[in-house]
Amino acid sequence: QVQLVESGGGLVQPGGSLRLSCAASGSIRSIYAMGWYRQAPGKQRDLVAAITTGGSTNYADSVKGRFTISRDNAKNTVYLQMNSLKPEDTAVYYCNADLATMSGHVYNYWGQGTQVTVSS
Repeated sequence: QVQLVESGGGLVQPGGSLRLSCAASGSIRSIYAMGWYRQAPGKQRDLVAAITTGGSTNYADSVKGRFTISRDNAKNTVYLQMNSLKPEDTAVYYCNADLATMSGHVYNYWGQGTQVTVSS
């Protein structure tokens, strides 16, 4: 059984910073791409940032220059450093990962989500 557990969300003022973490645990053989998505009320879930095993990254245009994704492969953890936060960044943030279980099968997993609210 595999779990992705996010942490680090909360309430922050515009211009502030937050750091999200997502730790994968369970019967994991390998983790491939990892990423962060977000979903605001009434909107679809969109990609925020993604990172490959080798460290190549991809960002949504709306967060380029403000957000940084990174990962610690030894800890099976992905991070999202969010700076210069704006009210429009308010959403539930979800961790996502493609990983191989000990059985050798590759699946896509989602975390439970963590709320980020940017408001004065």
